[in-house]
Amino acid sequence: MMESGDGLPNHCAIATVTIHACFVIHYVGVVIIDAVVQVEGITKLYRGVPALRDVSLTVAPGITGLLGPNGSGKSTMIKALLGLVKTQSGAGQVLGHTWPGDVRQIRDLVGYLPEDDCYITGLVGVESVALMARLSGLAGTEALRRAHEMMDFCDFGEERYREIQSYSTGMRQKLKFAQALVHDPPLMILDEPTTGLDPDQRAAMLSRIGTLARRHGKSVILSTHILPDVRAVCDNVIILVGGTVRVVDSLENLSRPSSPTLHVTTLGDSSGLVAKATDAGFLVLQSDDGSLRIEGIEATDTERVWQWAAETQTSIRRMQPALNSLDKIFMDVAKGPQSLLTNDATESLNAGQ
Repeated sequence: MMESGDGLPNHCAIATVTIHACFVIHYVGVVIIDAVVQVEGITKLYRGVPALRDVSLTVAPGITGLLGPNGSGKSTMIKALLGLVKTQSGAGQVLGHTWPGDVRQIRDLVGYLPEDDCYITGLVGVESVALMARLSGLAGTEALRRAHEMMDFCDFGEERYREIQSYSTGMRQKLKFAQALVHDPPLMILDEPTTGLDPDQRAAMLSRIGTLARRHGKSVILSTHILPDVRAVCDNVIILVGGTVRVVDSLENLSRPSSPTLHVTTLGDSSGLVAKATDAGFLVLQSDDGSLRIEGIEATDTERVWQWAAETQTSIRRMQPALNSLDKIFMDVAKGPQSLLTNDATESLNAGQ
């Protein structure tokens, strides 16, 4: 069979899914069409203790990072969407199907990579993936062919014929990814897929996720507490803290400062440049590493900064538009609902609730 250039067969590249309802959501000034997930009012109690508190959220097509500290409700949210735990309240749509009423149909359209290992002792890798394909409705020969295709995509060699209990953590994560993808679902929900991976394995996993979304049109919900993974591949971000939604926004919006800001790195003394910018009415913040943030100045007005540098004999090493740190946004949001940093994030909090 012909392949699409990245290890997946062409039918994956052109696979489509019928969306039975078209949602148009006005969200933080952006129109989101064909929402993958739209749910409202989800509450889940464990022995009277809330794990999810009146959660409402919308997931757009593309890659969405589901962020939160340990115990924030990420895994519970995923299991609720898949009908693996029963909630006390909540309703909505997933891939055009009514949730939770049509949860069986929803499961057919979702590839799920759980955080914990899931395999049958004694099976070799390719047998396990083929079993998942057969459970999804593929016949034996077709299931085995698909299993090999997915294991090729996940960079398995001869180890696909080894028993799974002999696999390393990295190989088991790849196996779970192949199992989640084998039935060619339009939506993948990945719970901590890079946990336990070394840097090379992690980069390869993120590359696969990006390939599925950018080249094959799949949507991905990436549940993680690893912020660099979100920065690397995600289009949108949802932040859960204490079982509540604190932020639903695009990564681009979250990264954009509330006012235009330049990040300037200098060589040597920068006090003269700071004085010039301050005298001109701009707020200048100096980081621990000595770099400067000049707030209120447009990225198109860099010529003025170069002029100040020339007048004060300041050597500029780098100058670029400043972005908010996702790490700082996450840390501030985790502290409480009043600590959101960006102009769009506060609106996102209100809309997401």
